[in-house]
Amino acid sequence: MGNVYRNFYRNFYMRTNGFIPVSPLGKTVYPGDFFQIRNGQMIALGNIFRNGLIEPQEVALANHNKLNPEGWSFSDGVSKPYAGRGNGNDPLKGEFEFSKQILAFAERGNFIFKASDPESIRILNWSDIQQTLIIRLTQTHYSFREVYVVTESAAAADWTLAVSGGNMAELEIVTDQENFGLVDIFGHHSSKTIQSKDIEFYHREEKRKSSFYKAKKLVVREEKTETLAANFIAQWEGHNEWAQGFYEQDFHFDYQYVNNMGTHSQDNLLDLLPPNELNPSTALLYFKWADTSLDDVEKLLINYGE
Repeated sequence: MGNVYRNFYRNFYMRTNGFIPVSPLGKTVYPGDFFQIRNGQMIALGNIFRNGLIEPQEVALANHNKLNPEGWSFSDGVSKPYAGRGNGNDPLKGEFEFSKQILAFAERGNFIFKASDPESIRILNWSDIQQTLIIRLTQTHYSFREVYVVTESAAAADWTLAVSGGNMAELEIVTDQENFGLVDIFGHHSSKTIQSKDIEFYHREEKRKSSFYKAKKLVVREEKTETLAANFIAQWEGHNEWAQGFYEQDFHFDYQYVNNMGTHSQDNLLDLLPPNELNPSTALLYFKWADTSLDDVEKLLINYGE
């Protein structure tokens, strides 16, 4: 079965113009944090400012950037089969009215998300510090060959998320406030859940936690990847013939060479470099920064929610 959070994470990235929720949900992240993705989780390793890679006077930060709230409230596969008003009786307060809604989730992985007053902090002069970061992250301070650096983080005054864990899931909520529709009662501070069926995740965050981000990822330049791959293929040709003559045993092998470079990562190729070929003077020839993409979102979903 597919990852139950995949639909939410992919939709979030596409609908918020490239923001990604932290993984696991509930973590916090800030501009300058650098991390790797392992087993579907963000492994925080440091911060470029706190760890002294970039001095405070070298960076320009834009604080309190207001984000479009309409782009931060969305759902997929969720309907409202029932919405209405009812009457109740409280022993102390007497009779009262309440609003009741049932949210129906058609399939596993359907979700509804609502955030209020989202705003972000972002690094304004990334272009001024990106080359310095490559040298310091890969050579002089650390020896990374794969790393992400957060360039913008976002937080909301509050946010609420419900994700279905099965087909035909339901969430029944009530509030004593006036009912103005699906999105108004869901995520409202007065809403309460009275019944649920097959809901995998349901949470309301009422504090402004920095839980969404954009990042740059360190990658090997395409021209270097192509050159290293071509050199590797050339060196590997004739390997079976060499083994046949070197070892005192008969082996069977196919003469047709199969290019299996698709199974090799950028790290594998860099491991083939001669000693001292990759150094502070050559690092910029090998590495560059790229924007995160849906491929990086998929890395967060390898095991999370299976």
